[in-house]
Amino acid sequence: MRILIVTNHFWPENFRINDLALGLKERGHDITVFTGVPDYPGGKFYAGYGVFKRRTEDYQGVRVVRFPLIPRGQGKSLNLVFNYLSSIMFSCLVAPFYCRGKYDLIFVFDTSPVTIALPAILLKRIKAAPLFMWILDLWPESLSATGAVTSPKALNVVRGLVRFIYKNCDKLLISSRGFQGSIEETGGYSGKPVYFPNWVEPEYLVAPTDSFSQQLPALPSGFVVMFAGNIGAAQDFETIISAAEMLREYEEIHWVILGDGRKADWVKGQVEQKKLDSQFHLFGRFPAETMPLFFSKADALLLTLKSEPIFALTVPGKLQSYMASGTPVVAAIDGEGAALINQSRAGLSCPAQNPDDLAEKILQLYKMTPEERKAMGDNGLEYCSENFERNTLFSKLESLMIDEIGK
Repeated sequence: MRILIVTNHFWPENFRINDLALGLKERGHDITVFTGVPDYPGGKFYAGYGVFKRRTEDYQGVRVVRFPLIPRGQGKSLNLVFNYLSSIMFSCLVAPFYCRGKYDLIFVFDTSPVTIALPAILLKRIKAAPLFMWILDLWPESLSATGAVTSPKALNVVRGLVRFIYKNCDKLLISSRGFQGSIEETGGYSGKPVYFPNWVEPEYLVAPTDSFSQQLPALPSGFVVMFAGNIGAAQDFETIISAAEMLREYEEIHWVILGDGRKADWVKGQVEQKKLDSQFHLFGRFPAETMPLFFSKADALLLTLKSEPIFALTVPGKLQSYMASGTPVVAAIDGEGAALINQSRAGLSCPAQNPDDLAEKILQLYKMTPEERKAMGDNGLEYCSENFERNTLFSKLESLMIDEIGK
C-alpha cells in the first residue's frame, strides 16, 4: 500500500507515530509523512530546521515532507493561536503541491490540534483515497479542560468543526474505549469506532543496556519516584509538588523529573520557593531511546493528570511504556487509566488532584520490599505482552486498511 500519514508531530519529535511509520514500512508499504516543522515541546524550531529549511528528508526509508508554521513558543494562548492558525493555513495551502503522489490510504495521527485532519480531508477529495483517523485527544473537551477555551459559543463552534471532520472519515480509531461516548455525542461519524490502543515500543522489548550511562546524569541514591514526559497544565504538577512537601521528612525519597514543557519554569520556581531542592530533581529532556534505562533504575514511575472528565476517558500513551519497563506505577488519575493500573495490578493509583492520597501511595510503595515491588512491575510487563503487543496491533491496523481499500 501507498500510505500518506498526516500528523502534527513526527521525528525528531518523540511520538508513537514515528514507530508506526517504521512498522508499516517494515511490512513492505510505501510511507510518506506530511507534517510540520518540529518545535515540540520546547516551542522553538529544532536545530537545523526552519520555515524554508529541510522541507523534505528521509527517516529510515520513510519520506518526510514538512509544511511551515509559526512555532508554539512558550505555549501561551496567543502563541498557540498563531501556531494553530498557521498550521491550518500552510498545511492546507501546500498539501496539494507537496503531496503529489498517488496514495491508497490517508492516515491521520490526531494529537492536538484536531485541525490536522483538515489537509487530510482536502487530500482525500483530491486523491479519492479512504481516510483513517486515530484519535488520541478529544476536542473540544481538551480545550475546555486545559482552560485554553472557556466560551461555550467557541466550544460549540469547535464541536461543529470536529463533527465535520468525523463525517469525512472512513474509519475512526480510538486509543481509549472511553472515547466512544464522546464521539457518538459529537456526531458526524456513522460507524462504530475501532479500539486501537497504544502499543509497547520496540526499545522496551529488550533488556536496557548501559550504553547510554556515560551520557546520562547519575540518579540520587535512595528511593526514586520518576516522572517522564510533558510538563504542562494537564499533568497537574501542583499535586506532585504538594505530595513532595508532605514527604519532605523522608529524605531517601527523591523525585526525578524527565522532560520539558510550558510549566517547567513554574515547577522550578516552586521547588526553590518550597526548599525541595535536595529531593526534587529536574533533569530536563532526553532522547526516547534512553527511557528504558532511566525507567529500569527507578523504584516507581509517576503518572498524574488533572481531575477533568476528558482525562478520565484518556489512557496516556506513556502508561504502556511505564508498564513495559517492569517498574511499578504510582498514579493520581481517574477513569480509564486508573482502571488499567488496577486491572493489571501494575502499581497503585489514587484519585486525580489528591496530593494526600498520592503521598500515601508513594509511602506505601517505599515501605514495600523490593520483591513486592518487583512483583507489581512483572504484572505490568505481563499485561502489556498480552494486550499491547506491537506486531499484533500493527497486523490489526494493516488488515483494517486492506479491507477498506478493497471496498
